Amino acid sequence: MPLIIRLFVAVSLALCIGIAVARADEADRQQMKGLDEQVQDIKTDVLGIAAELNQLEEKLLYPSGTQLAVFVALAQGDAVRLDAVQIQIDGQPVARYIYSFKELDALRKGGVQRIYVGNVATGTHTLEVSVGGKLEGGADYSETGQFSFDKGVGPKLVGLTVSGPGSGRDPIELGNW
Repeated sequence: MPLIIRLFVAVSLALCIGIAVARADEADRQQMKGLDEQVQDIKTDVLGIAAELNQLEEKLLYPSGTQLAVFVALAQGDAVRLDAVQIQIDGQPVARYIYSFKELDALRKGGVQRIYVGNVATGTHTLEVSVGGKLEGGADYSETGQFSFDKGVGPKLVGLTVSGPGSGRDPIELGNW
């Protein structure tokens, strides 16, 4: 076979192999892209299932008939720096929270924190709240309040509003929310 024909066959063969490799690479890319999309779909499904499980768990742990939720807010325009809140129900400690600067800033801007969610039997209960912090001048501030509340058959939402001594309000006020 003459040299030119051999060269032509070799070049043709190399081109065919190159085209076949390029097509295989493109097929592999498409397959990887499809696999990537499937993984993302599975992740989305798993996150959705996890959210549903969390909701079901909350419903099982805190049935609406016995549920009590306690919220904390600062009195509007109050300058007290709230550092910590401790809550007892019927003499049993149920919640203790120490506030960060960002959380305190959110409370000052009208935010509300859900500090406790739990189960309480129907009837009359005692709620004891202790707060600690600093006044505008830097003096330590500490107050404790004891309140009675009635828990009916449905869920109960209780709000605690904390204010400093110069506000003209009670230091800790209990309200139904």
